[in-house]
Amino acid sequence: MTHDEPAPAASRATPEVLRYTAFSDDPQGGNPAGVVLDAAGLTDAEQLAVAAELGYSETAFLTPPPAGLGEPGRAFTIRFFSPLAEVAFCGHATVATAIALAERTGPGDLVLATQAGPVPVTVTRRDGALHATLTSVEPRITAITPADLAEALAALGWGAADLDPALPPRIAYAGNQHLVLAAATRERLAKLDYDFERLAALMRRLDLTTLQLVWRESPTVFHVRDPFPVGGVVEDPATGAAAAAFGAYARTLGLVTAPVTLTLHQGHDLGRPGLLTVELRDGDPRSHVGGTATAIA
Repeated sequence: MTHDEPAPAASRATPEVLRYTAFSDDPQGGNPAGVVLDAAGLTDAEQLAVAAELGYSETAFLTPPPAGLGEPGRAFTIRFFSPLAEVAFCGHATVATAIALAERTGPGDLVLATQAGPVPVTVTRRDGALHATLTSVEPRITAITPADLAEALAALGWGAADLDPALPPRIAYAGNQHLVLAAATRERLAKLDYDFERLAALMRRLDLTTLQLVWRESPTVFHVRDPFPVGGVVEDPATGAAAAAFGAYARTLGLVTAPVTLTLHQGHDLGRPGLLTVELRDGDPRSHVGGTATAIA
């Protein structure tokens, strides 16, 4: 090689992809997520390729934070990719990432810059286990048109009688949008067999990330399921972003009065049981979603 010839480009190292499941202390429960703690230098296409190869509903990628955000080593930019596309916010991958960081640097406060806005996360140790609580961006609730509701029900194979009239359909946002539909019975919620492409088309048109299908067991205990066809996934096993949106939904519709903590059971119908808590605080419109996470061997 002469002095005029460029040196060969260094091969880029493959990033380490950690595997965690969120909202469960059992590797066989909760919602698996990929976590890349150092994604510096990865292009969008490369991040999407990592997420697609892993095949989980989302993989989180960390890079340095924007200037002025948080304390050094406790603040990051975070991006989320499903196997098909980037997602503005993902709750379960946020919890998984926070636990992964805490295992390496200790519990405490973090702040993550997401496309939806800054998301603070607090990691504490409870009975020897790490527990993460994220604070959502400020939520909002909007109506769905009768025609769009009819299309959603048709794609699900649900009839109007399958809905609980005490929990009316709404689109709820706390980082991304979710259509909340309440099942009249636990049996209706358990029988989920929908038209994947038809529902995905509606969700893309309405800019929905998941459907938050719920059944109310008691005033503060709910069972939930989340179809996620726009991410290339039939169903998300535990959905922190939808839980945050649902917390805002429950408060806005007067189903609960803050301060209160909601308990959401998710993943049981998939054989991956998970537990999410949604704390609604007096004077704070945001949702505080909590849970644990554990590494997958």
